[in-house]
Amino acid sequence: MTRKVADCRRSPSVMNCTLTISGEEEEVVRAAAEHAVSVHGHTDGPELRREIREGLEDELIPAIPRSGPPPPEGEIFDL
Repeated sequence: MTRKVADCRRSPSVMNCTLTISGEEEEVVRAAAEHAVSVHGHTDGPELRREIREGLEDELIPAIPRSGPPPPEGEIFDL
């Protein structure tokens, strides 16, 4: 499964927030919604979560598997 990224730098903000959240899609949507409410003053709801989901991008850096050693340096792998 491809990890997703929500990056505040890609959204207009008066506070110039630089937070980036990455993980599985549902984790990122939940965390980004909590951040949008607590830091940016948005109201949580289906519309906010839809906008977050539409703005997600695939993570470009491969994630390290949950178990086992990391791959050799410079090697790219699929999860």
